[in-house]
Amino acid sequence: MLNSLKLAPLLPIAMLVASNIFMTFAWYGHLKFKSSPLLIAVIGSWAIAFFEYCLAVPANRMGSAYYSTAQLKTIQEVVTLLVFAGFSIFWLKESLTINHLIGFALIALGASFIFRS
Repeated sequence: MLNSLKLAPLLPIAMLVASNIFMTFAWYGHLKFKSSPLLIAVIGSWAIAFFEYCLAVPANRMGSAYYSTAQLKTIQEVVTLLVFAGFSIFWLKESLTINHLIGFALIALGASFIFRS
């Protein structure tokens, strides 16, 4: 069904987005709760990261049918920047500066070369 709709190549990207949301919470979510013990932050982060792996591993396995490994890694990095930007604004209540946006844009520009033939 997915192949007939030509959506199959998008499924791994959607899964990478979801996995990255989990991983961003695992890595940075605890910063909102700095008063909690570090051990709790580590265990909680590790538990959240489990779900990231449950999505990332199949996403990369399925995605390898459509994308090279370099392309998959590049997709992951661009997704990371987008998810992190949203996370910073909405969860940590931090603002992004023009320097952040320029830096992210330059990284995305560099990533675009991976998809050129």
